[in-house]
Formats: sequence, C-alpha cells, structure tokens
Amino acid sequence: MSADRTSVGEMLAATVPMARTLNLEFQEAGSQRAVVLLPDQGDYHNHVGGPHAGAMFTLGESASGAIVLAAFGEQLSRAVPLAVRAEIAYKKLAMGPVTATATLGRPAADVIAELDAGGRPEFPVDIAIRRADGAVTGEMTVVWTLRPHG
Repeated sequence: MSADRTSVGEMLAATVPMARTLNLEFQEAGSQRAVVLLPDQGDYHNHVGGPHAGAMFTLGESASGAIVLAAFGEQLSRAVPLAVRAEIAYKKLAMGPVTATATLGRPAADVIAELDAGGRPEFPVDIAIRRADGAVTGEMTVVWTLRPHG
C-alpha cells in the first residue's frame, strides 16, 4: 500500500465510517507523521461551542490509524492493526478547526522484527491536538498492536 495521504485517507474513510461522519481531512499520512484536520462543524460542538471531546478523541485516534496504515500497510496480509488502549488529556479550550498530529513512538523496523519473530508487537502513537493558533488543546497516546492472522 502506498503511504500517500490520499490512499490512506481513502482507505480510512472506506473502512472507518466515523472518519467520514466527522468529515476528517487527511492532510499528511506518512510512516513518521500523520496530520488530520477536524473542520469546525456545529453538529459536533460541545456546550461551550468548541469541538466535542468525543470528536477530538476520534480525530486523534484517526490520526494514529493513518500513521499505522502508512507505516505497516505492507503487513496487512499477515496481521491486522488494532488499537489496544488510549489515553487523552484535554489541556486547553479548543475552538474552531483542530488538527491532530500523530508520531510513531517506536521504530517501525523494531515492530516488524517482533512480528517476524512470531510476536504480537505493541507500540505507542503519540498525538498532539492543536487549534488554529497552534496552541496544544489535547495530548493523546494510542497503543496499537499488530495481531497476526490465524
């Protein structure tokens, strides 16, 4: 699978309906970094007029999924990527559009080596959620695994 943003974004939109529902925009999707935008949409606001916490969680999780697909797409024939656990901290009030930037927290080669050795590797993806002025409104970590088929 190509790691370009269009194919990763299209794959996520096709396989994860929630990404389509929130109208997420995949701006960058590579094996080292993924950037996804949640546009400002009234239907997904909270009680103070900013993006709902659940929408921001989905944004961050989607950015983590984009980097996982970009980094490990060639492994899909033998393993399925699954989120194992996630933690999010809301740091500042988010208003308007917000962007999630995900980075892989473990070298992809190490994860693949563990899979090659018959293991079920786990690895973190760290996400920073920012509003348009650059302020970090949330920080998130999603731990993923590559579960071998069969």
